[in-house]
Amino acid sequence: MLVCLCERLGEILPPSERRGIEGDGSSGHDPVHSWPAIAALFGAGAWLLHPLFVSTTLYIVQREAMLPATFVLIGMLGWMASREALARGHITRGLIGMALAAWLCTLLAVLSKANGALLPLLLLLVDWIVLAPRRPMPDAVTQRWYRRAVTVFLILPGALVLAYLLSLLPGAIHGTAAIRGWTIGERLLTEARVVTDYLRLLIIPHAHSSGLFNDAFPVSTGWLHPASTIPCVILILALIGAGFALRKKHPAIALALLFYFTAQLMESGWIPLELYYEHRNYLPALLLFWPIGLALGQAGALRFLRVLAAVLVLAVLAMLTAQRATLWGDGFRQAQQWAAINPDSARAQASAALYDLSHNRPRLAAARLRLSLAKHPDDIQAPINLISAECRLGGVRPQTLAAAEDALAHTRLGGTAAFKWFDEALTMASTHSCTGLDFAALQATLDAARRNPHWRGQPGRQQDLDHLQGQLDLAEGQPGAALAAFNRALAVAPSPDSALQQAAYLGEHGFPNLGLEHLDYFATLPPGPKPGIGMPRIHAWVLREQGWWPKEISYLRHTLAADAAARQATRSTK
Repeated sequence: MLVCLCERLGEILPPSERRGIEGDGSSGHDPVHSWPAIAALFGAGAWLLHPLFVSTTLYIVQREAMLPATFVLIGMLGWMASREALARGHITRGLIGMALAAWLCTLLAVLSKANGALLPLLLLLVDWIVLAPRRPMPDAVTQRWYRRAVTVFLILPGALVLAYLLSLLPGAIHGTAAIRGWTIGERLLTEARVVTDYLRLLIIPHAHSSGLFNDAFPVSTGWLHPASTIPCVILILALIGAGFALRKKHPAIALALLFYFTAQLMESGWIPLELYYEHRNYLPALLLFWPIGLALGQAGALRFLRVLAAVLVLAVLAMLTAQRATLWGDGFRQAQQWAAINPDSARAQASAALYDLSHNRPRLAAARLRLSLAKHPDDIQAPINLISAECRLGGVRPQTLAAAEDALAHTRLGGTAAFKWFDEALTMASTHSCTGLDFAALQATLDAARRNPHWRGQPGRQQDLDHLQGQLDLAEGQPGAALAAFNRALAVAPSPDSALQQAAYLGEHGFPNLGLEHLDYFATLPPGPKPGIGMPRIHAWVLREQGWWPKEISYLRHTLAADAAARQATRSTK
């Protein structure tokens, strides 16, 4: 699809503009049909083979980055085809096609990932820079319909997207520091350096990079801290300005630049996401290499050499991608290399330590995690994984438990990792398989987590803590306290999923009557908050229409009641 898009855009540029834009085609014998095709093949090939996107295509969760890019391409091709239909006088067909391309593809892209909402703005750029100046409508009637279509299908949705992003700014300004540890102002300054580094990796591809672990990327706390901040800000502003300035004489370059920065608006703007991820370039870089292909494919005496250079560039990109993909195919070597590249990343060190443990190297894992713990005392991943490593070595040290408590009491992030670890720790405490890790130690970690000021205002975290407390109470032989803890967890954010899970947990551990009581308590609670806009809400609607949860609750009630009756019968016969 990208080849088709680039070729059709190239065909729109007249031969005279091609020479003016991309070079001096002095011979004047530029093959009109082969020139856009060569540029399209190079532009799409460089994007397809670029090693930076290995993390997007091989990291399975990033299918959510690939899907919106797919719908953006479909939307652009659909808009161009519908626009041509409108120009030929097929007004109804053209308008319907433009509506589907702009609105339906945006909806599908948003359902895949939030940055799909930028499609109207991206379409507006393509139309404004390339299509409208070079393919005007043939008469006043179609011109009038075309202007209405652009206003309704592109400008209004684009304005709504920008208004929505701006509406998030006040809340982000006031709430980000407590969660992330940096302010929105610091994020915006830092993102200038982040995007500059993205461009460096795109222009000068590498076989290896920092990968998924960029939590140690230094934050810009001021215009000169670090000193590279202001040059990067100036560079980004200069490139955006160049995009606007070059739109008439060099539309391909202008479109590539403005498309890139517009597509970065959501993930590299003021929304308080994490600072750095390579996959955020997948959609923005769609057209970035196309102008280079236009330059390499232009007519002239050295055209053969330029085409040969294009082939060699693609071959180099393919080799670098193969090297990086080979690394991704070896998880153990990948974790070790990323840990070496990112010595200050707590996540990289924790990942490498987990691979050390899986390869029966607990002593090396413990040494790695102790070094990481000294650098990042508030990061929860080092102490909880160090507990696991020390248990493999015979027993956990008191100072490691104290470090875990301290991290739980102060960390902003990592709650999910800590709560997953608790299940493993509870099993070890129940089986007495780790000296020093007992129920009292686990209770101390939960109490420390409750003291965490950053988690007190997060209902999800409080619900998790009450759920873990219930599991611990049940392991200690206190089923009544466990039921009370599960009820508290459910009251924080009532959901049938949580009620079923906790009721089943009580039943599995020999207390089906308490499971039934938990379901009875759930029936008295008001409905919980609705999921956010997107696939979660659609999924909830489908389950509701199917009557899924009432069926599941009825089935579990029947199972628990039967289990309770069987236990009662067993006790009666004794």
